[in-house]
Parts: sequence; C-alpha cells; structure tokens
Amino acid sequence: MKHYIIDGNNLIGKIKKLSKIHVKDKIRSREQLAFIIERSIKLKKAEVSLHFDGFADLPINIPHIKIIYSENSSADTKIKQQIEKSKNPRNLIVVTSDNNLQQFGKVCGCTVMKSEDFSSQFLEEDEKPEEEGRIKSIDDDEEFKKLFGLK
Repeated sequence: MKHYIIDGNNLIGKIKKLSKIHVKDKIRSREQLAFIIERSIKLKKAEVSLHFDGFADLPINIPHIKIIYSENSSADTKIKQQIEKSKNPRNLIVVTSDNNLQQFGKVCGCTVMKSEDFSSQFLEEDEKPEEEGRIKSIDDDEEFKKLFGLK
C-alpha cells in the first residue's frame, strides 16, 4: 500500500486559501488541510502521515490520517526519521517542495512529489469553489442574460 508522507506547513504554503488562513490561525489552516487531504486521499486507499512543526495545541482527530508534530525538533527531521524506519521506502511518496527533503527521499528510494504538484493533482477542487464555476457558466449563458434583461 502506498504511504504519503506530507510536509504539512510546506503544503499549506502552496495552497493560497490555506496560506492566507495560516497567517492568522495556524491551527485552523492545519485542520482544514487535514480534512482536505482526507477527502482527497480516501479514494486512493493510501496511508497518510501529515507532519507539522511544533506542538499539538489542539489535536486534530481524523481517522485516516496520522498527524505528527515535531515538538522540539523540526518536521523535516521527523520526516527523515520516518523514511529511515520504513521497511519498504519504495512504497513511500514524500510530498514536499523542500529541496533537502526531496534529495533525501530520492536517495532512500522514495517517490518524491512537489507540494504544488500534489495540490494541483489531489486538492484542485478545494481551490476552486463550486460557486465560481456556476457564476462563470451564468456569465457565459446568453439565454440567461436575455431572460433577465442583462443584455
């Protein structure tokens, strides 16, 4: 089974919506990221370890994701330790845009995916609210415009 090891803060920085929230409320941005990942990865039937720097202020309880806080070290160090402890690093997919972690993952035989690629591949629908699509379709609908006297 594939196992995603995700550099959480790095991924948050690549998602505009979460990046804005993170400036004001780290806990909320982390929680939202975990929920988004759970919805997206659940269909892939993969395991997920989501790493964050620091301590767990308020634990995020999501059944399909293991959330790891670095506590007194860095998330990068915890990610490296998890990779080193793995019995089969070929099943690991390390999600980060941190060059050091990418190189470490490659050397250990992991698949490496940049955070922005992961975001666009798995989390795209959360970046584009459904309402925007509906509004655009209405803007493009000439019949709707005629019906409501907008043209």
